[in-house]
Amino acid sequence: MKDNYSIIMAGGIGSRFWPMSLPERPKQFLDVLGIGKSLIQMTYERLLHVSPAENIYVVTNAQYKEMVLEQIPTLKPEQVLTEPERKNTAPCIAYAAAKIHSINENANLIISPADHLIIQEHNFKVSIETAINAASMDKIVTIGIQPTRPDTGYGYIEVEQNSEVKANDVMGVQQFREKPSLEKANEFLAAGNFYWNSGIFIWKSATVLKALKTFQPSLFELFGANLAMYKGADEQEQVNHAFSVCEDISIDFAVMEHAKNIDIVLANFDWSDLGTWGSLDLHLNKDKANNALVGDSVHTFNSKNCIINIPNGKTAVIDGLDGYIVIQCEDKLMILQKENEQELKRYLSTLK
Repeated sequence: MKDNYSIIMAGGIGSRFWPMSLPERPKQFLDVLGIGKSLIQMTYERLLHVSPAENIYVVTNAQYKEMVLEQIPTLKPEQVLTEPERKNTAPCIAYAAAKIHSINENANLIISPADHLIIQEHNFKVSIETAINAASMDKIVTIGIQPTRPDTGYGYIEVEQNSEVKANDVMGVQQFREKPSLEKANEFLAAGNFYWNSGIFIWKSATVLKALKTFQPSLFELFGANLAMYKGADEQEQVNHAFSVCEDISIDFAVMEHAKNIDIVLANFDWSDLGTWGSLDLHLNKDKANNALVGDSVHTFNSKNCIINIPNGKTAVIDGLDGYIVIQCEDKLMILQKENEQELKRYLSTLK
């Protein structure tokens, strides 16, 4: 595995997990499942199956570097790459790809968000190994997830119609589709040739740099044209300058919507991006009334289908709620209808 490098993207603030996820301690550093491990710790342990420990890097905001090293003490400080500001996933990936390419020109890159939940780690390993084989042929590869519901919170990937598709098959991508309306999501589900975009990418470092040079030349010039910048004493200064002037753009818009050499590996593991409280709900234990309760003194009456998270040591009595999210965290309280969860970002914007 000496040529396999894993890049954990851990710079987001997870605003849709408010009030537990806050800018000073975002959700990737939280134990949202109550199992004694944060999401970034689970991600790191999972990637050890496909990369040596010394080949795992974390890209995060500068303010979180110490938090990363505290939660993953086996990482060396030089394995934590810092962004001075958030500019979306394309600059993050351009930086990491160029940095790793300056170390190993034959590098295979596994790009993974820090806050995904993947249970079957052996199946994950098999899918990633399949993707690495495909990527060796100058392919950009992503992991596609079989949709189980018409979810409007995920992007979709369209492939050719094929009734013989099975797990870990490699297929060519026809197009990427943005987060759809509920009506369109139902159409995608009925068509049978659409998969959720997991946001996990596998490619050679040389392949992604070539794609950036072709489709985003200004981004390539800033991060990939002068690999010597990653070997000098002023590396961080030059990286900081690149982030200050680069475009704020996602890798989907920057590369995936333009490239023609894209394959998808059809995963056979359970996956969730844990982007919202609703997505977490699927993985929490429920009582007889289908309530997911977290906290050592939560008492419900005539309530069902709720997510309720109250800090240990605090007592809550909740009566008559159906389909609500109730979260208390330090000095903040949220009571939100599940069906309005997609509005949370808008609600929070009014608080500013």
